[in-house]
Amino acid sequence: MDLIRQKEWFDSAEFEQAFHCDAALGAFCSEEGTEFRLWAPTAEAVELRLYAGGHGGQALRALPLQKAERGLWLWRTGEDLDGVYYDYVVTVDGESRRTADPYARACGLNGQRSMVLDLRRTDPAGWQQDAAPARTPEQVIYELHVRDFSWDEAGGFDPADRGRYTALCRTGTTLNGDGLHPTGLDYMKRLGVTHVQLMPVYDYGSVDEADPASGYNWGYDPVNYNVPEGSYSSDPAHGEVRIRELKQAVQALHKHGFRVIMDVVYNHTYTVDSWLWRTAPWYYYRQDETGAASNGSGCSNDLASERSMCARYILESVLYWAEEYHMDGFRFDLMGLLDVPLMERIQKALDEKFGVGEKLIYGEPWAAAETHARPGTRLCHKGALPTLDGRIGAFCDATRDAVKGDLMGEDTVGFVNGGGLEAADLRKCVAGWATGSDAMFGAVSQTITYLSCHDDWTLWDRLVVTLDDQRRFEALAPEVLRANRLAAAINFCCQGKPFLLAGEEFGRTKNGVKNSYNAPSALNRMDWARAWAARDLVDYYRGLIALRMELPCLQDKTADAAKRILFAADLAPDCASVCLENADGRRWDRVLAVFNAGEKAQDIHLPEGEWQVLADETSAFCWKKPMRLTDAACVAPVGALVLGRVR
Repeated sequence: MDLIRQKEWFDSAEFEQAFHCDAALGAFCSEEGTEFRLWAPTAEAVELRLYAGGHGGQALRALPLQKAERGLWLWRTGEDLDGVYYDYVVTVDGESRRTADPYARACGLNGQRSMVLDLRRTDPAGWQQDAAPARTPEQVIYELHVRDFSWDEAGGFDPADRGRYTALCRTGTTLNGDGLHPTGLDYMKRLGVTHVQLMPVYDYGSVDEADPASGYNWGYDPVNYNVPEGSYSSDPAHGEVRIRELKQAVQALHKHGFRVIMDVVYNHTYTVDSWLWRTAPWYYYRQDETGAASNGSGCSNDLASERSMCARYILESVLYWAEEYHMDGFRFDLMGLLDVPLMERIQKALDEKFGVGEKLIYGEPWAAAETHARPGTRLCHKGALPTLDGRIGAFCDATRDAVKGDLMGEDTVGFVNGGGLEAADLRKCVAGWATGSDAMFGAVSQTITYLSCHDDWTLWDRLVVTLDDQRRFEALAPEVLRANRLAAAINFCCQGKPFLLAGEEFGRTKNGVKNSYNAPSALNRMDWARAWAARDLVDYYRGLIALRMELPCLQDKTADAAKRILFAADLAPDCASVCLENADGRRWDRVLAVFNAGEKAQDIHLPEGEWQVLADETSAFCWKKPMRLTDAACVAPVGALVLGRVR
């Protein structure tokens, strides 16, 4: 069958009716025996090969699987094969291909062989009692790469933990071991974030697990979707170790007050020549009109999420990570390539299993390029957000670009770096772009408001590029610090869920490298010395996070959130204010936020009442002091002033 006819067949209702399979898939072992189940609907034969180890050595046995209904292939034995490694040889159209099991839950070195494993053996002590910490008034998300977190020697981590899951379990680390300046978990607790978003921790293909220090990658290149990455483990050659250590990391984060979000990449695989492709050639992939792989991801392939078995694969993978690893949420890479019905099924399934809203779901509402989905497929891109389930969130690039400038060009600027500031634009940002004729979102509960993430420039580097002709990225220049504080104040005064890249709060720099996905760890690491050199900026973020926990007007995720915005006003060129109703707050019944992006201080008239200073251009902890104003106030150049009307 040629590629075009095969594509049409895979897209057809007839294929789904004939081959959709609801049987459990993968390898399952117990004292009663072991069973292997593989979905390979176009295969002529499937052979199972068993190994003593996860790499090297010859197969111990080669056994034919039996063909069952709906594309299912089976092999059963009365033996408990816990700890045995395996792969398959799948024959399609006369061509035999070796493949690992795409449904595997464990694997050997570099994911090349799958592993039969009793997962209960991997549970750390107390795992059954592990639970996410109680919800806080606001959810503040902190994006973190496992290796970046502890790679820096100055972080004071034990050499055996650096770059590994185990570093996420350690407390008491300090800057160069000085015992005074917290790093790691203690630093994050002090900062006040509530959710840690781990950049990919599934098994990815771009780093050699046998020699992790020889390479670096963010990890957006999936190999085994349901297995943890081995380069972050202490022993990647033994499949159970990576599983246990990731569980220990999640357990430790929970214990210390953080919920854990997993960054997932179900839109493409490391290469088209994946385990999914080798078991069912082309079924899991979109193809263009010539039969070639669709490339909306910019990574050479797109998964066909609209096909029923691909949708089942993604849905069950998410549920598996939530149940087996206790993940508290999922960030979907290039969510705009996945279809709306699937995303809503995922949200509904998580709500039903764990409680409504217990698991966060959000993603990037865009793609890298056009994808070739089955005609009629509704994709989860920006255009779909207004009618999407309100509990499915998405990143708000509109606020990001308004504050610091469009990412597409080096010369574009935003509010804080020379682009001007008007009340109408400020109001849209504060409302989370969830109201009005140009709303991006159907509800503010969907809005993820942010200024930087792992992609593109860090916030600091973007500001240096636009404000410093000499591009002194490592210098803590006063003009860049002012712009950074103003940007942070605006971001944390917007409704929606606040998000920040780990280290944004200390002016994290990658020396102007815009795309550091495979740059050395020395560039990507969390620079713990800088975290303390820039402690005033860190404290500004700390104060904003703590203040937000006191302001229901910013925490509101209901349909009436936008009604809290009483007015927005232009006070002077490049100076605007927004006032929000905060009647259900404990201390202040209104909040007035004034942002001055201009180079001159601005005297402003205050609405009636007594106003307490909550934050100004240098401190976001003013609300802990009795600083009160009536009638008038002065807003510093390139600065913020946040006031609360005293009850």
